Amino acid sequence: MLSPLDESLFHQIPSTFDHVGTSDPRFFDRWWFAAYDPAGGGAIQLTLAVYNNMNVCDAGLVVVHEGSQHNVRASRSLRPRFSTEVGPFRVEVLEPLRRLRLVAEPGDGRPVGVDLLWQATMAPEEERPHFHRVRGRISEEYQRYDQIGEVSGTVSFADGRRMDVDRWWACRDHSWGVRQNAGIPEPVTGPTPPGGADGYCFSFLFFSTERLAGHVQIAERGERREYLTGLIRDVDGRRERRVVDAALSLDLQPGTRRFANATMALTLDDGSAMSIRSEAMGPSIAMPGLGYSGGWNDGRGLGVWRGEEYLEHEVWDVRHPVDVIARDEALTQPIHRIQPVRVTVSDTGGSGGGAAPIGGADGGTGSHTLLPTGRLPQYGLD
Repeated sequence: MLSPLDESLFHQIPSTFDHVGTSDPRFFDRWWFAAYDPAGGGAIQLTLAVYNNMNVCDAGLVVVHEGSQHNVRASRSLRPRFSTEVGPFRVEVLEPLRRLRLVAEPGDGRPVGVDLLWQATMAPEEERPHFHRVRGRISEEYQRYDQIGEVSGTVSFADGRRMDVDRWWACRDHSWGVRQNAGIPEPVTGPTPPGGADGYCFSFLFFSTERLAGHVQIAERGERREYLTGLIRDVDGRRERRVVDAALSLDLQPGTRRFANATMALTLDDGSAMSIRSEAMGPSIAMPGLGYSGGWNDGRGLGVWRGEEYLEHEVWDVRHPVDVIARDEALTQPIHRIQPVRVTVSDTGGSGGGAAPIGGADGGTGSHTLLPTGRLPQYGLD
């Protein structure tokens, strides 16, 4: 099927743009945006994605304010309308890799709406490609880039309140390819691992300070490192350094797996060493509200065909580090949460360091996803 996209000269396969280069139904192409008040007064996340082989376009918005998480989610059939809009949502690319407009129209009983300008302060950073097999089957094969920026605009609540967003710290990523649990359940190809099997830890930090900016991503299966990517840049553009090793330490909220503080000890490709400390700032975002990790009222997550047009929304209490409480008093404890953080970066020496410790003088803001599940003896989690 031809679409306006086929007028371009940038086809990647010998077919029209409504086809992708794999028949895997989990193929996706997704934006994710986050913006946090550096003073701790609020948090915003918005996502919009297409799932070409599922014929789906879906989007979600989360606004956390005064301990409440306001959620809106929308989905539609992708064809025949190949555009970045769904229900009340639209994303407008004003200047590629630099400026985007994020809109979720208020009204019709929805708890929140936004009109925001996302503007880059740093160039995007490509991650190492993601590739993983499970018993010979490709479970993920995707690419992602990350970017630091700032956001300005307005948030409108259903009760008539408005919140001005003035140059909030922001980050975003854009990922595409094949990923687990996108659109369909994962196929069963063998026995479930026994209860004492290794756990899994995923840590993903975006950050910027007065001097530095970047991202660090760690994945561990038990005590075994499965994936590491990271890039640290000087804000003035003088240098950039790749992360070649990272050690994570956690200070968890009592009786939980939510962190109060987390520290990453990094080794960089010039031989220097660096420490990044993340301190939780306000409530963490419960990602099922955005549609991730078994989100949506049907519990089926992202990329599922829910009809020609579909919309849902609610408000949750997220003041507790673990418990999420709906207005009907139903309680859940989502594993997938993303935490706004205050960040402190210190140089700790090494052959390429040559700088005195930065200490608290180089503080900033970040977004830290930290998911420790199962048995992880290196963190005292059994």
